[in-house]
Amino acid sequence: MLKLAEQRPVLFVNSIAMRMPMPGRSSQPLRRILRKAKSMARKVQRPVPGLANFAVMTPVLLPFYGSRPARAFNARLIALQVRLAARSLRMSTDVCVVTMPTAADVVEHLPHRTLVYNRSDRHSAFPEADTGFIEVLERRLMATADHVLYVSSELMAAERELTRDRAVFLDHGVDLDHFTTTTGTDGAAEPADLAAIPGPRIGFFGALDDFIVDFELLARVAKEHPDAQLVLIGDTTHDLGALTALPNVHHLGFRPYAEIPAYGRGFDVALMPWLDNDWVRHCNPIKLKEYLALGLRVVSTDFPEVRRYADQLVIAATAGEFSDAVGAALTAAGTEGEEEAQRRRASVETDSWGTRAAELRELIEGPAAG
Repeated sequence: MLKLAEQRPVLFVNSIAMRMPMPGRSSQPLRRILRKAKSMARKVQRPVPGLANFAVMTPVLLPFYGSRPARAFNARLIALQVRLAARSLRMSTDVCVVTMPTAADVVEHLPHRTLVYNRSDRHSAFPEADTGFIEVLERRLMATADHVLYVSSELMAAERELTRDRAVFLDHGVDLDHFTTTTGTDGAAEPADLAAIPGPRIGFFGALDDFIVDFELLARVAKEHPDAQLVLIGDTTHDLGALTALPNVHHLGFRPYAEIPAYGRGFDVALMPWLDNDWVRHCNPIKLKEYLALGLRVVSTDFPEVRRYADQLVIAATAGEFSDAVGAALTAAGTEGEEEAQRRRASVETDSWGTRAAELRELIEGPAAG
């Protein structure tokens, strides 16, 4: 949307949640609630200097996600706020792009010409959600949207009967400029907390959610490669006590997106240690392209979307294969030339977010004249 806003006005409406963040089931619940409250208080913002076409709002709503009357009231309340914000920005709501299924009720109260449902995940498989209710909203959007966008070929194929010729595969992009720079934001080659950890380093950055990440696999990797350091960056919904008790495991916690490339460049091997479940089988992690843009050696568990990059990383079918592949990648780290890292970067060089924005614009508006 940032790239689209370089040519078209965009009002980004912050996520309409599927549940209230709660201790024990959500990562950093207090921070999430405070962040949402602060965002609501700011009303409509233009957060990107020099990009006047891009505005952001967080609608005020009642936080009663289990109440049907409250959801109906919220739908009308949010739609009213969006219409007023659009009017203040002198733009229409002709084109609505929906990513969260909980916005299904809202768009019914917005005048629009084109509805695009960005089917980025099977949200009804999210373990914290009301599965039955969210699935109803998903199916309603799939039935009414003019275009249904997928980042998972597996999910698109599974839902073909519902979406038919309205289904479009629009892959994730990657911020190439952000992930191909050679130094951190402060000019340092490596963040101080990472520099304090000796190499070689096996790394992961992203959400450490217990319905996605195989923590037993991470423990096995750490135990079978005691001379390497396992570095984990990100919030977690899992108790990491047993894992971080291992002498070569380091959880550095949450780091801002702006700092992530500086950490990633310090990894010798990057991991995608996913569980085998419905959510993962229908996902397409953005971090894969980010790892490759950094030129990193990557070891992943097996799931459908990762197979498209089989020539750029190692895909392991079992825990034993995964650990062995990490060992082989660590060995390669000491002998591999820069040309191999460049080959991995080249594999995603046409996947910029600017390219994805152009593809979306053409889908909605048709081919550009000339």
